[in-house]
Amino acid sequence: MKFRALLTDHGVSLLDRRFVPAFEKIGKTCHLYLTREHVILLHNVLNANGVQAVAQFKKDALFEDYRISSQNDDRIAFTIDLTLLTRALRSSMSMDGEMLQVKLVKKHAVTADRPMPFLTFESKGQRSAVVQDVPISNPLTRTDVHELQSALDMTQDLPRTLVQVPDLHQLQVLADRLKNVGEILEVTITQHGDLHLQVSTTMVTIGTEFRKLWVLGVRANGFHLDEESSPSARLERALQKGEASAVQVSMKHFVKSLQCYLTKPDATFYGIAQNDSCLTMISQFFFPGTRQMDNSISLHYRLPVLDPGVP
Repeated sequence: MKFRALLTDHGVSLLDRRFVPAFEKIGKTCHLYLTREHVILLHNVLNANGVQAVAQFKKDALFEDYRISSQNDDRIAFTIDLTLLTRALRSSMSMDGEMLQVKLVKKHAVTADRPMPFLTFESKGQRSAVVQDVPISNPLTRTDVHELQSALDMTQDLPRTLVQVPDLHQLQVLADRLKNVGEILEVTITQHGDLHLQVSTTMVTIGTEFRKLWVLGVRANGFHLDEESSPSARLERALQKGEASAVQVSMKHFVKSLQCYLTKPDATFYGIAQNDSCLTMISQFFFPGTRQMDNSISLHYRLPVLDPGVP
């Protein structure tokens, strides 16, 4: 099992300034999954009880001279501490070396009797080199990698209808207000491009409606719902016609998912998965100065749905 590559300046910037900080907001560790063509960060995908997050990069988006080999179809996965990863990335940036090599190694640790696995960062300059060893878990077995790949495949299933949400900062401001009202958020998405966010208690119901958002996938035929109707009436009509889906999610999970703004997405879409199984959040990234999507980077969040029958 071998892995070695040169992490580019752009790769360091993507990880250190955008994606790793976003993942740190939802957990202390994540899986790092390496394949022949992709580098993938996965949080909580083997657990259905919390926020799931997947950031996938084509290898050339982060690395040069990328080399990987293993007996498991050249796939390697392990768990890594995000704080230690951040520290290694930032230290390498401060060294201003000519190249930053990343590789998997086994070394004898002071507190261990046998060699331990590390992800080693070696920053090389003309006169000096600095080596930083980031401890990792033992690489996953063939069976565990298969399970991880299956979970990754499930996150790629897109909802039938996706709506482009407003500015994420605007959603954060709204979520900060709603979380003081209740712990459960009801999310409704219509095929007309409407997004409803609502919190209800025995004393009060508060929410907001975003209308005529950009729709990807299945959209309703005909004219938009009655402009003069109230938001609740429009919503009820869409649900009755099968042109909307509604789920309840944890407000805490929703607030955590909004930390994806740290990755600086150019567009973000919400959708409700088939059979109302989860709330899906998909971010797109454009090439700088264009509206052309950069397919070398993708980001998905999935929020588990609460059972409305459970208090």
